[in-house]
Amino acid sequence: MASRTARTALAVLTALALATGCGAKVTEGGDTDQKASGRHPVTVENCGVRTTYDKAPQRVVTNDVGIAEIMFALGLEDHMAGYVAPDYRADRESVPWKDGYEKVRWLSKKEITKELVLDAKADMVFAGWNYGFNEGNGFTPDALRKLGVGSYVLTESCRNGGAGKARGVMPPLEALYTDLTALGKIFGVEDRAAKLVADFKKTVADAQATVPADGKRPTVFLYDDGRDKAITSGAFAGPHDIITKAGGDHVMKDLKDSWPTVGWETVVERNPDVIVINNYGDVTAEQKKAFLKSYPPLADVSAVKNDRIFVLDYVDLVESPRNPAAIAALARYLKEVREA
Repeated sequence: MASRTARTALAVLTALALATGCGAKVTEGGDTDQKASGRHPVTVENCGVRTTYDKAPQRVVTNDVGIAEIMFALGLEDHMAGYVAPDYRADRESVPWKDGYEKVRWLSKKEITKELVLDAKADMVFAGWNYGFNEGNGFTPDALRKLGVGSYVLTESCRNGGAGKARGVMPPLEALYTDLTALGKIFGVEDRAAKLVADFKKTVADAQATVPADGKRPTVFLYDDGRDKAITSGAFAGPHDIITKAGGDHVMKDLKDSWPTVGWETVVERNPDVIVINNYGDVTAEQKKAFLKSYPPLADVSAVKNDRIFVLDYVDLVESPRNPAAIAALARYLKEVREA
């Protein structure tokens, strides 16, 4: 009991220290040289909330692999206290920002918590709704603010005021570009952010140039997981733009949410030409494919009948700097489907 009390006292003292460093207007702690350079204070809008930063945050903790890679792609490893992410199978060696994984501490492969954030002496958490933030466990931007820790919310995950806790306020790629631009401003790396956005837009444009303007677009369904029902992508998750920009017709584009659940009867009715599998978690892509091919209600679905099943990794499909390359990869596959 005594050690628990000491830990609580330490957490309170840490929170007070962070609150003092943050300053007014939910301002994050950071670099005095940047303030002197005239870059700060800066104000950005994030999920409808305007926040002023007097200084660039210095000890950011991120949650989930795509969010960590946004920071790595911006070259912000020195501003990070660590990242939280499961041990996904995605390739970490071929991306330009692979050094980030060596430079930044992997804090946990489990759920992000307030205790972890305080132990890391974080001054900001970069996460998202259902990408770390969750009222169910009390880990929210408001709860962190009371501890003197700021938050930046992944734009893909912004709640849109729709039914329940539906997420998504803009097209997925625009969400990525919005976050890169805003973080570039917060951390004083606007030029690098602008170059990333320009390079990504070129990658997407090059992929789109391979799609016939008047050609038939293969219909595509994104399968995330699920047996009784299917977890899929709506209009506001990364796969929507990935499918559309790659030359496909996203069969669930009418769902104004990011990652909703649908009944298999809807999949059968919409009869996709191609199914894209999201590869992550304990169930492998091979196991997911085996399920789709053996599940009797799907036997006559075009994608299953013709074995047109394509695999992308989780980090390709959630908001991340891998989205443009995923578009290029899927565009090549859909080109083969069109020409078959």
